[in-house]
Amino acid sequence: MEYQLIDGKATATTIKSEISEEVQRIVEAGGKQPHLAAILVGHDGGSETYMKNKVLACEKCGFKSTLIRFDEDVTEEELLACVDKLNKDEDVDGFIVQLPLPKHIDEQKIIMAIDYRKDVDGFHPINVGRMSIGLPCFISATPLGMLTLLRHYNIPTSGKKCVILGRSNIVGKPMAQLMMQKHYGDSTVTVCHSHSKTLKEECLEADIIIAAIGRPEFLTA
Repeated sequence: MEYQLIDGKATATTIKSEISEEVQRIVEAGGKQPHLAAILVGHDGGSETYMKNKVLACEKCGFKSTLIRFDEDVTEEELLACVDKLNKDEDVDGFIVQLPLPKHIDEQKIIMAIDYRKDVDGFHPINVGRMSIGLPCFISATPLGMLTLLRHYNIPTSGKKCVILGRSNIVGKPMAQLMMQKHYGDSTVTVCHSHSKTLKEECLEADIIIAAIGRPEFLTA
């Protein structure tokens, strides 16, 4: 059996180059330069790296970017005020609030406060609902990235049996929704999780397996 390596980094580089060219054409034609903003609370190493990569990606794509930092003791009211300011800023096309947030802040309350039309993370219930019925919306980055890789490598998904490992709101559930929709994956989807009794059997019968559980090498040959 022959295997093909799906190179996410190479694919991302190609897509960023294509976006950069498109942005250049838009700006040269008198259009607006896209502007992405991000809110980062605290100094978590993983979040710092993620934000740094986002800023670099914006540069490569020709986007304007703004990073807003708060210390961990920021109040919920201060954070909500910042979200409201970005909602109203006509120059900002979209923004993200990096999760997780400190325990004294209600994450869902912050997500609900984001204008769904600027919710590029796709976490707002309106975007989740629109995605579930196939309407245009922002889609969570990881599921959309997986779908983009499948399309980039011309991997057939229509009619295939797809097993999703994981049921998180950020990856597992939206991935399952996308893979079952006709104009995306058009697959027969099974979602497995830590309490699934037939996990091995489901995976052996699958044409496509998407691991979304955050545990490296959980799935072995």
